[in-house]
Amino acid sequence: MIFVQDFSVICSLGKNKIEARKNLNNGASPGLRARTDLLLDQEEAYFGCCDGDLPEIPEVFSEMKSRNNQLLLSCYLAERENFQKVLKQYDPSKVAVILGTSTSGSSEADKYIRDCLEGELSDFQGTQQELGSPALFLSSYLNLSGPAFCISTACTSSTRTFISAAKLLNAGIIDAAIVGGVDTLARMPINGFNALKALSLQVCRPFANDRSGITIGEGAALFLLTREIGPLQLLGFGETSDGHHMTAPRADGLCAAAAMKEALERARLKPENIGYVNLHGTGTQLNDTSEMNAMQQVFADKVPCSSTKNLTGHTLGAAGAVEAAILCLLLTEEAPSIPAQGEALSNYQPSDIKTGLVIDATLLSKKPMMTNNFAFGGNNASLIIGVSNA
Repeated sequence: MIFVQDFSVICSLGKNKIEARKNLNNGASPGLRARTDLLLDQEEAYFGCCDGDLPEIPEVFSEMKSRNNQLLLSCYLAERENFQKVLKQYDPSKVAVILGTSTSGSSEADKYIRDCLEGELSDFQGTQQELGSPALFLSSYLNLSGPAFCISTACTSSTRTFISAAKLLNAGIIDAAIVGGVDTLARMPINGFNALKALSLQVCRPFANDRSGITIGEGAALFLLTREIGPLQLLGFGETSDGHHMTAPRADGLCAAAAMKEALERARLKPENIGYVNLHGTGTQLNDTSEMNAMQQVFADKVPCSSTKNLTGHTLGAAGAVEAAILCLLLTEEAPSIPAQGEALSNYQPSDIKTGLVIDATLLSKKPMMTNNFAFGGNNASLIIGVSNA
């Protein structure tokens, strides 16, 4: 069995668990705001931002200096004492750091290219944008010597860190793992989504009839996993790949449903045992339709569900971790309330409502919860987290 000893999160909901919990309960997102500096045509669009100062990267790690790693460090420091209480019990060589990312230091690389074109000198180093940089940085910062690597499978990146860690823990290769993800706002992916006509200029409206695309956000979340009993438990996980299309999901949701079913089977749970499903729910026409088809196959209309990307934005490689943190916030709340889509019923497709889509905030029992993430290339992953009964 795999347990969550503690977790930390920073995103547009807040810079720590306390702020994120408060704003989640209120349906507020202080960091969700309009900006004109990220699109090439300088058009205004909404983004989920982590505002405020971030800690500096120590000079000894200057070759890995990036906003991505600054956000990661801020996330760790918010729960440093609790993490260290657990980490000091383990041999540093038996603690893994497994993180998901898709942008890493691409903003620094972007600036470097612009500086070169303008004939300016730059101290940029290629290691700043290397995809493994976040895991290597955090492992080195904590003086750990166990496995340290990043997973970059687009929107399932940080979801799959839980799966990799669970396999290493169950095999006895490691005794503890820091998992999660981090991604920051960067012009390259933002303008790429805009070129695909997938970016919404307004705050995204997952599953609504008039949805127009995604809102991109930044964020980080970290979790400390061990085999020792903790307050929360990773009950199950599932992963599939449909290989349908480079960017479009399979319309019938068959393989996405298979990932959910695998997670349920591994957790030895039935669909009705799940109290809430946090949907991938990007706000694009294709993703939302595919996911609703998958939900109908697994849960019908028996389990409440919603997407929280209208509060956090789509945090790309960090999405799985940020949304797993939302589950942990709900599971550790005295009287948790399911995050609603926050729109009138008339704005949603009848088929979506039949899957249990939550329109108004609803009190929740502390049953196990599932989170889904689906990525480009047909990569699908689901996690089930619950309150520990061990």
